[in-house]
Parts: sequence; C-alpha cells; structure tokens
Amino acid sequence: MKSKVLINARKKRQIPKHFSWVDHRLVRENYLKRCSSDALALYLFLVTVGDHEGLSYYGDESIIKHLNLNSSSNVKSYRKELEKNGLIAYLNGMYQVLGLESDNVIKDLKRDGVNNSTSRVSYETECIGDVINKMLGGI
Repeated sequence: MKSKVLINARKKRQIPKHFSWVDHRLVRENYLKRCSSDALALYLFLVTVGDHEGLSYYGDESIIKHLNLNSSSNVKSYRKELEKNGLIAYLNGMYQVLGLESDNVIKDLKRDGVNNSTSRVSYETECIGDVINKMLGGI
C-alpha cells in the first residue's frame, strides 16, 4: 500500500471556519457523469457561496460574471440540469444545494413506486424542537 506524502507541505489545505464541503458521493454515485462540466461549475459555485443550509441568492448576472458564462439562458439550462439530477432546488431567485440521496435509496423508492420529489420531502431534516412539539401535541 502506498503511503501518502504532501506534495507541497507549505500549501497544505487548512479548513477555515467558513469551510464549504463537497460530498464524496458526487463521484462514488456518478453524479459527475450525469452533468455537463458547465453545470458542475455552477454547482461548485453554489456550494461555495451557500450558507450552512446550502442557501444562496446570487442572480443570473452575478453568476455569469463569476463563471465567465455567455448568457442567462445558459445559467437557466445549467440550473435545470442540476435540478433534474437532484443536486439543487431553485425557487424565486433562491438556490438550495440539496443533500445527496444514495443511489440505493433512489432505486428502492423507484422500485416501490415512489417518485423523486416525494422521496426528497420524506428525507428532509426537521428541527428537534419541532419534532418534540408535534409529539406533545403542540403544547
């Protein structure tokens, strides 16, 4: 087994407080193969600028400037590509980078006749206080 050695120790990556992470399942579960390079550039941008919940509100013109794209129609098509592949949600100018669903979960849901939009709703997280409040009958 090869041992890992830093190639450039002076430039070792440090994780800052505002670190944005990229899920390894993008590679392991073939999300990268499902999207064009330009759509993935938009995804990386959204991961980078999103808050701790993956939310951001960059407009098309800003995105065009930051990614050096040609037009807002390109941004719209890349956005649709990412939405179709379950990587982002978009509503009224607000982006949300979505948590990735395992391919196995998606296959099981499709086998059971559940569509992706339904499965996403059932796998969303909820604040523990809200769960307890519901359990106690809204007390």
